[in-house]
Amino acid sequence: MIFSRAKYFLVPSLLMASLFSPSRGVAQDAAPETGPTRLSLSEIVDKMAKTNAQRAKDLEHYQGKREYQLDYKGFPEDLHADMVVRVSYSAPSTVEFTEVSQSGSKMILNRVIKPIMLTEQESIQPANYARVQITADNYNFTLLDSQDSGDGCPYELGVEPKAPNKFLFRGKIWVDDKDFAVCRIEAEPAKNPSFWIKSTAIHHSFMKVGDFWLPAENNSASNIRLGGRATLTIKYEDYQVQGATRLQAIAKAPSGAASN
Repeated sequence: MIFSRAKYFLVPSLLMASLFSPSRGVAQDAAPETGPTRLSLSEIVDKMAKTNAQRAKDLEHYQGKREYQLDYKGFPEDLHADMVVRVSYSAPSTVEFTEVSQSGSKMILNRVIKPIMLTEQESIQPANYARVQITADNYNFTLLDSQDSGDGCPYELGVEPKAPNKFLFRGKIWVDDKDFAVCRIEAEPAKNPSFWIKSTAIHHSFMKVGDFWLPAENNSASNIRLGGRATLTIKYEDYQVQGATRLQAIAKAPSGAASN
């Protein structure tokens, strides 16, 4: 069945874990600054790594509501499924899901949506911890733009995985200029997860909750070789966060300065 294989295109759910986990490394190649107040590529990636590490250290627990919607149009028939869950995360590597409601295709619910949650649990385990990070250990970075975008996320970086695997992606990220958090991602999987998948486009946005940046919405659209198209939308709501933070001090520190 297509969907027994198609579940693997839903790797963008792994992106959330990379934002909660410590980041290490610096960019391989520095780009010149585009203005007197703008930072170089190496400075941006260095600050992003330090603030990500501090977020991981400070984030103790969060709860929230999440809605998964998946629509498939194509052979042999159009399908839809929807599931709402309550999510509970506890540092360093525990995430639990409690089902609130579900509707639609049982096949999609059991073979696609539920496995997404299992994949997320897998991604934050110690064995996979380092492999999901948006760091120079896993990616080469390029500074594509550095302009006032009006949303506080002026740094646009190209990201290319050093070794393609199911945990990574290639595309672009936008970085906030105060907390040096990733604001949004536009990408595709680094490795085609299945012969049955022709292409996947991932659009992922984040929002600031208190002192932390958490997922806001994910939209992933995949073209299936038999002519179908599957669109996954994940909406994140009702966050309650517990944790301390020292992010502002780190973000303002000179590049290369040690964090406390």
